[in-house]
Amino acid sequence: MTSSAPQDTGHRLWSVDEHLADILATVRPLEPIELQLLDAQGCVLVEDVTVPVALPPFDNSSMDGYAVRTADVQGASEEFPAVLTVIGDVAAGSGELPTVGPGEAARIMTGAPLPPGAEAVVPVEWTDGGTGGGAASGMTPASAAPEGAGGEVRVHRAAEARAHVRARGSDVQAGDLALAAGTVLGPPQIALLAAIGRGTVRVRPRPRVVVLSTGSELVQPGEALTSGTIYDSNSFALAAAARDAGAIAYRVGAVADDADTLRSTIEDQLIRADLLVTTGGVSVGAYDVVKEALTSVAGGDEDIASGGIDFRKLAMQPGKPQGFGTIGPDHTPLLALPGNPVSSYVSFELFVRPAIRALMGLPESEVGRPSVRAVLKADEALGSPAGRRQFLRGKYDAESGTVSPVGGSGSHLIAALAHADSLMVVPEEVTSVEPGSELEVVLLG
Repeated sequence: MTSSAPQDTGHRLWSVDEHLADILATVRPLEPIELQLLDAQGCVLVEDVTVPVALPPFDNSSMDGYAVRTADVQGASEEFPAVLTVIGDVAAGSGELPTVGPGEAARIMTGAPLPPGAEAVVPVEWTDGGTGGGAASGMTPASAAPEGAGGEVRVHRAAEARAHVRARGSDVQAGDLALAAGTVLGPPQIALLAAIGRGTVRVRPRPRVVVLSTGSELVQPGEALTSGTIYDSNSFALAAAARDAGAIAYRVGAVADDADTLRSTIEDQLIRADLLVTTGGVSVGAYDVVKEALTSVAGGDEDIASGGIDFRKLAMQPGKPQGFGTIGPDHTPLLALPGNPVSSYVSFELFVRPAIRALMGLPESEVGRPSVRAVLKADEALGSPAGRRQFLRGKYDAESGTVSPVGGSGSHLIAALAHADSLMVVPEEVTSVEPGSELEVVLLG
C-alpha cells in the first residue's frame, strides 16, 4: 500500500466515523410494546424470558412402537421373540393411560406420554406389528384396524431402560432462562416462546422507515421512458435494504425537483415514520431540492423543521455529500443520502442500517455489517484518492480469504453492485493497494 497525507481543501470534512457517531448519539431505541408472537418476529426482546414449565412436560416416546418393561424383552431375537399381550393404544394427547404390567405392552405413538409401568419403547420395526409375521414396516391406522390395539405382538430385539424415551425436562427445566433480553426473535425463538406457552412478548417494535427518492428525471419501473428520463432504482434499493435491516419500509415514489412539493411530502409522511431517508438532491447543484427544501425550512417552518438538518461533506468515496438531523414535532431522524445509485447504497450500509438497528435496540457493536481482513486478488493495483476513505465493490471468497474487485469505482455502476457481496475499504491515507495486500472487507450478505 502507498500512503499520502490528507489534503486540506479549506472546508470542514467529516470523517465516516464522526458522521456515524453523530447519528448513533442522536438515534434512540423505540419504546417497548407487547406484541403477539408472530407480530414480534424480527423484533428485539426487552426482557428475560424464563421457562414456566419443563419441556417436554412429561416422559414421552420418540418413536412409533410399543411401550414395554425391559425385563419382558430381555434376550428377545427374531428366532426367539418376546410375545407380549397388547393392552391398548397410547396416542399423543392421551389422557387416561393404561398401566403396563408383566408380559404386557401398549402401542404408543411418537410424542405420546410413557404409560405407567413401561420402562422403554421398542420401535414398531423391531416387532411384527401384531400381525404374526415378520418385521413390520409401520402400524396399521387405528381407524382402519382398531383390533391392532389388542392381541399379541412379537418383539424381535431387546431394549434397555429409557430407550427411545424423551425424558421430562430434557429440553429445558422450569425456571431456566429461555431467552435473554436483547435477543432478535427469529423463527426458532418464536417456536420456543410458543412451546413454553407465551402468547405475547415485550419487544421493541420494528422501525418504520420511509424512503423518498427525488428527481424530476425519475420514472417508475413499468412506465415508458422519455428523453432525459431514467428509472427510479434508489427508492426500491433502499426500501429493500431497510427491510433487510429489520425495518418496516414504506417507499414513496420519486418527488419532482420542487422544494415545496418535497416539504409537503415529508410532512405527510412524518405520521408513519420512525426514520426518514431521502436520496438525491444533497450536493451543490441548482436543482438539489433536498438541500434547498430542508435548509429553508430550518430557518422558518417550525412544524417540519424542529431540530434541523445539517448538510455535510464526508471524507469518503463514494458518498461525499450527506445530510443528517431531526425533523418534525417528534424530532424524527432524517438521513439525506446522495442520488448516485452506488453512493446511495453504500451510504445506506454505512449510516442508515446502523440507525435502523439502533432504533431496534441492538447494542452499538451489532448495528453495522460484520467485516473481515482479506487479501486483494487483482490484476493491478487499486487507486484511491488521498484523504478519502474509499469503498469499492468486491467479491469475497471465504475459503481462500481473498477479495476481488467487481466493476469500476464509478458511483453509477448498478450492475457491478448487483454482483458484489462486499465492500473493500481503502483507508484515507492510502492511495494505492497492490495485489496481495491485506485490507478490510465489509460483508454485505
